Amino acid sequence: MTVRLFDSLSGGLRDLEPLVEGQVGIYVCGPTVQSSPHIGHLRSALVYDLWRRWLTYRGHRVTLVRNVTDIDDKILANAAKSGAEGTSEEWWALAYRYELEFTAGYTALGVLPPTYEPRATASVQQMIELIQRLIQRGHAYPAPDDSGDVYFDTGSWAEYGALTRQKADDMVAATDSDPRAKRDPRDFALWKGRKPAEPESASWGSPWGAGRPGWHIECSAMAARYLGPQFDIHGGGLDLRFPHHENELAQSRAAGDAFANHWVHNGLVNVGGQKMSKSLGNSVYAADLLAAARPIVVRYYLGAAHYRSVLDYHDGALAEAEAALDRIETFLERAARQLDDTAVPSGIERVPDAFAAALDNDLAVPEALAVLHETVRAGNAALDAGDLQVAAALRGEVTAMVQILGVDPASSTWQGGVDTAGRQALGALVDRLLIDRQEARASKDFARADHIRDELVAAGITLEDSANGTHWSINGE
Repeated sequence: MTVRLFDSLSGGLRDLEPLVEGQVGIYVCGPTVQSSPHIGHLRSALVYDLWRRWLTYRGHRVTLVRNVTDIDDKILANAAKSGAEGTSEEWWALAYRYELEFTAGYTALGVLPPTYEPRATASVQQMIELIQRLIQRGHAYPAPDDSGDVYFDTGSWAEYGALTRQKADDMVAATDSDPRAKRDPRDFALWKGRKPAEPESASWGSPWGAGRPGWHIECSAMAARYLGPQFDIHGGGLDLRFPHHENELAQSRAAGDAFANHWVHNGLVNVGGQKMSKSLGNSVYAADLLAAARPIVVRYYLGAAHYRSVLDYHDGALAEAEAALDRIETFLERAARQLDDTAVPSGIERVPDAFAAALDNDLAVPEALAVLHETVRAGNAALDAGDLQVAAALRGEVTAMVQILGVDPASSTWQGGVDTAGRQALGALVDRLLIDRQEARASKDFARADHIRDELVAAGITLEDSANGTHWSINGE
């Protein structure tokens, strides 16, 4: 089957046609590690994790590059004011501290590690070489003053604005550097000469003097270094389309690189119907989100909406995700109890055609989830009817689907946070009460049996009576 995706450059759905058959190269703009990750960062990483998982299932060998921007104006500014009692923190120490927070958040969500995760500071030489090519081709110029800055000449590239469909006259001026030496306010910085107040450790030697790369040139250089001058997919958040991705596209193609064949952008996150922003004080940070529910629930919630839609975080959002996931977990647990240790063959772990068609169509996860939950309902009906052959087949399909989506309850990814000792202690107490309940029922003391059941239910324990005995679970598990 052909995978289709929405290409921001062409403005419509396109068939994915890999440059090399059976291989897909993806470059994703990763975090600028200036502060703690928030819900939007987690969503973006999860989107491209889902793309990677699905393309892998479809038989492609996926190379995913997600960079870390570890040198930037805001990193330097935040480091200068982050120390105690007026002292500053080393910029690289602040960057690494926040990089670890991002990594912890991604890991907690079960996001697979990228194939390569380059830091911008490790590719400065490649950035300098790219800038030199742009100057040689007449698309960049050093500032005429002694600042050491180098700018991309937007007026020299007729296709500038193609990604965001903007005319030059409608574009806002670039604000990433001092505009006084620019030929045009829209020209953006490729290289920034070192300022006297900046630490020497935050600068590198170059033909234009000591300085550091601009933000946009970093990704162009790293994408080409790890995926080549032409690759399949460039991804990132919708907020990066302009100016970041527009500038990447212009400078890479002006330098002679074909660059990305497809541009994919994930939607942003609102909080309670409002755009999330520091100025509104409504930011939801990753650590708080992951503390509010089981990580598998957070993953389910973040991945449930279509990746290009706006995701709204509101009171009750995680509870809704918990309830949906609980239906899946309950079915898989029921199926295991009734099917394991029987002669019924295990179902083939293969996704249904409707699920595959949904994900082939621009990663339509909401439609895929509808197939998943319909399969769960059918599986429960088969178990109720005692049709174990059908139940086994449907369990295999459900298992395949939750593995693709990264929400397989049986995966070791989700076992690390379990309080094993506490669960064993609780299990011993509940099992003792269930024995008491069974003895009460055997002696026809139904009032006592009902009282034990009511106590367990009040404590958050769900009981399921069957011909094979009574199974218990904690509400929400």
